[in-house]
Amino acid sequence: MSAPVLLDRVRLPRWLLPADWPQRDGVPVLARLAIEGGRVQSLRPADDAPTPAAGWDLGGTLALPGFVDAHTHLDKVFTLPRMKAVQPGLLGAIDAMLADRVNWTPADVRERAARGLQWAWECGTTHLRTHVDWWEPDALPMAWPVMAELAQEWKGRVRLEQVSLIKLPLFEDAAQALRLAKQVKATGPHALLGGFVHSTNWSENALRNLLRSAQACELDIDLHVDEELNASATGLAATARILAEIGYEGRVVCGHVCALAEQPEAQALATLDAVARAPITVVSLPATNLLLQDAVTGRTPRRRGITLVKEARERGIPLLFASDNVQDPFCRLGSFDPVEALGTAALVAQLDEPFETWSEALCRADWLRRDATVQRPTLVGAPADLVLFGAADRFGWPSRSASRVVLRAGRVAHGEVPATWRAHGGAVGA
Repeated sequence: MSAPVLLDRVRLPRWLLPADWPQRDGVPVLARLAIEGGRVQSLRPADDAPTPAAGWDLGGTLALPGFVDAHTHLDKVFTLPRMKAVQPGLLGAIDAMLADRVNWTPADVRERAARGLQWAWECGTTHLRTHVDWWEPDALPMAWPVMAELAQEWKGRVRLEQVSLIKLPLFEDAAQALRLAKQVKATGPHALLGGFVHSTNWSENALRNLLRSAQACELDIDLHVDEELNASATGLAATARILAEIGYEGRVVCGHVCALAEQPEAQALATLDAVARAPITVVSLPATNLLLQDAVTGRTPRRRGITLVKEARERGIPLLFASDNVQDPFCRLGSFDPVEALGTAALVAQLDEPFETWSEALCRADWLRRDATVQRPTLVGAPADLVLFGAADRFGWPSRSASRVVLRAGRVAHGEVPATWRAHGGAVGA
């Protein structure tokens, strides 16, 4: 057996290191990672021993595990260039998207979605979840089987999950709700039941039927919830309450939850207390919410639209940041790089120590699983899927993060390796 390849003097974030990891002047010391068979074999503090020829001396380069992009829309991606003027706000974007559906064919959806997956793979994402619009109760959406095919084609590179984004009124009838859940279940273990929960379509009965049908089919759930600046929107609170009432044992992801930021603080915090007791992961979508919330033509927005991420984290609620829409009427920007989402959140939510603390919200794919835990993760034994940021530092990250080297199973998959990293002419994955 060949000697392990080393990544020497690499800087890992505090959340990824053991609790007893040594520090110097309050900062975790650099690490030495041994990689063998495509996995991290060991993790220990770096020392003064020279880096062997089979390793890289990274000289303090920042590193993170592969990313999870927990909320995207591959069926809509890259549609903006063929659209005319889009009215501001969420409902205007929905209207523009509905008008564009006449252009959709399986080939069109496949080409656009595959391009998005390629972008995600290049930036270092290993796990991506896409929502798929589902408007009719008795017919599969055109994009649904396309995503299932892409999930198989990308297996081993990016884990692709698909969520049925179904408008809440379609769950009003319990029998129909169960039929929808069974259709999703038949797609395979990478499929989840989802819905759009908003004050314009609110029905507690429909939400209860959605949650019960998922429970009956042993499906996990992923919801768009309270994507609005309406203090009376209580979809998140109702979801947490109903989950407790029915004894749901799966994992529920609630995306957006913008309305929390508009509610009286006592009410919002009481809702988060209930969420902390439920099997709920919160996903924040800062870029899209900034563009869609408080959007009026010719007027500078006053309200931010980001949810209460600090308060959620304080309560131990699993929290992720994600890309959401990319170059479609909901968000004209984006590149399927979760680091961009965190960069936006760091400014708008005034987050301290993005690398040391908040980078965790880009990497915890386990927070999408039924057995989600807030315990410290470990690199040891995990695939050596790592993202190395050669131009950034721990103070300014994620600034200067576009330049990166992506490792998959310890081998270079994307990016240009600086010559200064090599030790004695060796190379990772050579």
